[in-house]
Amino acid sequence: MSGHSKWSSIKHKKAATDAKRGKVFSKLIREITVATRIGGGETESNPRLRTAVQTAKGSNMPLDNIERAIMKGTGELPGQNFEPFLYEGYGPGGVAILVDVLTDNKNRTVAELRHIFVKSGGNLAETGSVQWMFERKGYISVNAESVSEEDLLEVALEAGAEDLKNEGDSLAIYTSFEDFYLVKAKVEEADIPIESGELTMLPQTAVAVEGKQAEKTLKLMEALEEQDDVQSVYGNFDIDEKEMEALLS
Repeated sequence: MSGHSKWSSIKHKKAATDAKRGKVFSKLIREITVATRIGGGETESNPRLRTAVQTAKGSNMPLDNIERAIMKGTGELPGQNFEPFLYEGYGPGGVAILVDVLTDNKNRTVAELRHIFVKSGGNLAETGSVQWMFERKGYISVNAESVSEEDLLEVALEAGAEDLKNEGDSLAIYTSFEDFYLVKAKVEEADIPIESGELTMLPQTAVAVEGKQAEKTLKLMEALEEQDDVQSVYGNFDIDEKEMEALLS
């Protein structure tokens, strides 16, 4: 779990200042479009869309882009038909990796993912090979300076959160898959600013990697994140926080 939280925190900080803004926007547009297609175009009644729109606004996406993405999802504007897939693989040192994808061309995506894995010293795996090592959970990160741990704990537990962890610069709330949107809404209603909130796949056990294996693992994670069809990447690696920050700097 610690590997996930460290990677998520650094990943979101990088995304907020990423010079390749267009690639960030394209992934968010896909998520907004698919969320709309699945649950409708009203954020009040579609929590997945509401979260996607909030994430897009937090990334400074223009409102026009958000509205067009919603209209593509409702069919008011023409758009590509993206489908969700979850791919499984192994990285250096036997690290288990899940790759969450939205694509309009499955064959192209599989070929590109396989190339990325092999180039980084890993491999794509059969369906079911590693997914059992992960559990779908909600993850909400709050800046530790914006609220006291006691106040956040009270709000989170009353809303139905499962756990709260102090991770240095941030406080991490963990929820069940079903309660994520409710807990997130309650935190927002308490006027507590959220750094990031997402449905994620948390590893149940972690594989410690360091040195060259740690470097290769992070390069693989970054390469997968950069692939156009990839929305999220999850791994059960555990890398020392200082080493991770040094490798990603």
